[in-house]
Amino acid sequence: MTDLGPEWVPDEYGVPHREAGRVVLFDPRGRLLLAIGHDLHQPDRHWWFTIGGGLTAGETPREGASRELREETGISVLPSQMVGPVLYRRAEFDFLNVTARQDEWFFVAHTARVALDRAGWTDLEREVVDGQKWWDLDELEVESQRVQVYPRDLVPLARSWRQGWDGTTLTVHEGRDPSS
Repeated sequence: MTDLGPEWVPDEYGVPHREAGRVVLFDPRGRLLLAIGHDLHQPDRHWWFTIGGGLTAGETPREGASRELREETGISVLPSQMVGPVLYRRAEFDFLNVTARQDEWFFVAHTARVALDRAGWTDLEREVVDGQKWWDLDELEVESQRVQVYPRDLVPLARSWRQGWDGTTLTVHEGRDPSS
């Protein structure tokens, strides 16, 4: 299908699409864990993003977020320990010379563990993910003026979720609507 991987299937408009679970993960100091990646076809294009990825067949977004967290960081948080979904994001973006669409559910979790393990990374992740970092939100706000952070309003959202969640699932759309 595409270089994106087999979990990406064409939607009704022919756009590669997948559903994903993502984690807004805080450490005991209130720092947020993000990964930084680049596009193999545009190596100067970098962005920070939350941990997570595509769902497997029969997997709920919460289960997928938990699995992806374990695979991408070595940190285990049970699905039942995740709060949310706090955010639903429909994003359309260009990556690996393909325009793709992803529907993402974000969950908040807290961990005492800060050591990270890359053992569960896929070959593509090893190629395009440059690293992971625990961010102080004030420092991330400054960084977001230099390098794109996804979702776009993550810093103010993370500030509101760090100490608790009000039960509202926010919805955002980033990119254009593929039906237009």
